[in-house]
Amino acid sequence: MAASLVLAVVRNDQDQQIAGEVVSAHLRSLQAGHLTDVETSDQHTVKPWFNGKLDVAPPVIDLTAQGFTLIGGRLDYIDGETVGSVVYRRRAHVINLFVAQHLGAEQRTPKTATVQGFNVRRWSDNGLDFWAVSDIDARELDEFGQKITAALHPPPPPGHS
Repeated sequence: MAASLVLAVVRNDQDQQIAGEVVSAHLRSLQAGHLTDVETSDQHTVKPWFNGKLDVAPPVIDLTAQGFTLIGGRLDYIDGETVGSVVYRRRAHVINLFVAQHLGAEQRTPKTATVQGFNVRRWSDNGLDFWAVSDIDARELDEFGQKITAALHPPPPPGHS
């Protein structure tokens, strides 16, 4: 039982450390000239830009019609790993979606927290860890995460079971 408690405390500490690094990366991105390495609303330009720069390219989903405008992508460095950040805008607010294979989320059930005044939502899907961070309210960030997850799992075409 003690070992389980220690493991839970260590995992929680690691999650808090990564959440802090994600928020720091978000803040760095807001400095002039740091938001994107590739700036375009075309997902067919952003996704291939990541190829060869990361072990696994992050999914790049255009959610403009749902109110989350794709504005580009960039590379970042979190928890000793190079990660992809897909950048969106919701009205005047920036959302950074950090995506990597091993970034500590390791959970299918999304979790949202406030870190240094920013809302952070994390979850895992299709072998990838997702961390979304923004100053939009938690409800909108959850909506964003749900739309990303839904796009990763499109319904089958009619007539297929």
